[in-house]
Amino acid sequence: MKTAMAEHDDSLGGRARDSVTGWWGRSRRFLAEVRNEMGRVTWPGKKEVYATTIVVILTSILFGVYLYGIDLVLNAVMAWVFRTFGTA
Repeated sequence: MKTAMAEHDDSLGGRARDSVTGWWGRSRRFLAEVRNEMGRVTWPGKKEVYATTIVVILTSILFGVYLYGIDLVLNAVMAWVFRTFGTA
């Protein structure tokens, strides 16, 4: 890609050609490159997507329970502190 860009910039009519095609030409080139890259992507299978989804859900539940427990402990500690030392 660097070679193509260098050739494009080095040519005498490069700027004129770029201004003629403008954003339309750049957009077409971008979309062509996106299509090319999407063809190279390795997509996960159904089984892999299902497995990773289950892992994410279970991990979220475990962290939620863990944080809930921490919250209960900290609330109990703070309630004890306020009961013991009183509030002004």
